[in-house]
Amino acid sequence: MKTKTTMASTTGLMAMARRLRTSGATQFVPLLLLLAPSLVVQAQDYSYTTGNGQITITGFTGPGGAVAIPSTIDGLPVTTIGSGAFYGISSLTGVTIPDSVTGIGNYAFSGCTSLTRVTIGNGVTAIEEGVFNRCTRLAGVIIPNSVTNLGSGAFYGCSGLTGVTIGNRVTGIGNSAFSGCTSLTGVSIPDSVTSIGSGVFYGCSGLANVTIPDSVTGIGDHAFADCSGLTGVTIGDSVTHIGGYAFNRCTRLAAVIIPNRVTSIGNGAFYGCTSLTGVSIPDSVFGIGDYAFADCSILTGVTIGDSVTSIGNSVFSGCPGLTGIIIPDSVTSIGNGAFYGCTSLNNVSIPGSVTAIGDHAFADCSGLTGVTIGDSVTRFGDGVFRNCTGLTGVYFQGSAPGVGSLAFQGSNRAVIYYLPGTTGWSSSFGGRPTVLWNPRILTTVGSFGMEAGRFSFTITGTSNLVIVVQASLDLGNPVWTPVGTNTLTGGSFHFSDPQLTNHPTRLYRLRSP
Repeated sequence: MKTKTTMASTTGLMAMARRLRTSGATQFVPLLLLLAPSLVVQAQDYSYTTGNGQITITGFTGPGGAVAIPSTIDGLPVTTIGSGAFYGISSLTGVTIPDSVTGIGNYAFSGCTSLTRVTIGNGVTAIEEGVFNRCTRLAGVIIPNSVTNLGSGAFYGCSGLTGVTIGNRVTGIGNSAFSGCTSLTGVSIPDSVTSIGSGVFYGCSGLANVTIPDSVTGIGDHAFADCSGLTGVTIGDSVTHIGGYAFNRCTRLAAVIIPNRVTSIGNGAFYGCTSLTGVSIPDSVFGIGDYAFADCSILTGVTIGDSVTSIGNSVFSGCPGLTGIIIPDSVTSIGNGAFYGCTSLNNVSIPGSVTAIGDHAFADCSGLTGVTIGDSVTRFGDGVFRNCTGLTGVYFQGSAPGVGSLAFQGSNRAVIYYLPGTTGWSSSFGGRPTVLWNPRILTTVGSFGMEAGRFSFTITGTSNLVIVVQASLDLGNPVWTPVGTNTLTGGSFHFSDPQLTNHPTRLYRLRSP
């Protein structure tokens, strides 16, 4: 270990002492007294180690201020700033790192709370973990093109940082690299970056817009979580995975386009995005994680791609604005609480691919009036339709599944309908009455045909069934419109359509309400 004075070298002081001796000792002491105060004020002292003909700075004992790190010491190049070399030096206000330096060690300038300006030389190839961690007054930084990697927490907690320029050779941005940079308003991620680590911009509440380039393949967990000022994000076409809670509580994020190479959306990826109004999940996605869109309070429309196999727990829970959802045939399971509290959801059709519906999946969906359940469901969780106060009809296409306790608690208007030929049904299911769904149109003379200028037919079935008659003009491209809702009082109803004469063709079908 050596200590070096950079403003006046030791060799220079010795030469000056020799010159003073030639004039007598009486002149030596006064001149030294004059030189000493200047040396104390201006000296910037370093401790360092030497190895392989190179210098690594390991510490600093100078008075602080704006420091220019020397490119050579004792004639050897300074190539490395060691781990923690300037750690916690609160008097340091600026630092210039020469081009000779290739590496900056972990936490080298961490906790330098007065540091406002940094110039990083063009020789640096990596900024390691926590290098500028908690430099709370650092306002701006330019990362040169020589740097290929930004370590975890490199600028963590730099709350005064307003802008950063990232060089075009950086390939990876480590976990929490800019986490807690609450004043950061903009950042340009270069095309060289292939991965964005976990929590990279966590809590950057001033960040307004972000473009993730096409070079990036994955967005880490919590990458943009709690970026409450984020209004827009563009996700590059090469991204295949959006990590857990990646955009959690980005409360001003109004729209997002998920590219069609994404295969998975992590748990809570858009949890609490209270300004998000709509989302389209592409066909490339196989799984939607738990709470992925939970508490998106004004989310009104969702399109789910036809490759999704599972809808996780509480995915859309707490989305009271959601009015409709189409569950594709690829889905095999619906998780616990998946649509809990979606009070505007009015009608749901669960396809035949689904085998299990989790506990409380549609609980507290007070606006839900009708549900159709495919013929493959074998498990019906606890409280599935609990407190669905508007629910009047649940239409099962298959045999009776196992049913959890309290499945229809508080859904006091619900009636369970089942088809002829299915099994396991009794007079009640989950505490609600059951009715055989068996309507048919009679085609016998007097029951089917023109009648007083109207087309008429008789519908029969279980007494008190409620039947909706729908009509369409084109079977090849049908648009079905309800033309009458009828109750089979006493087991039958005679329907007539006065509009038939206004159309060359009229097609009919029977549906549940």
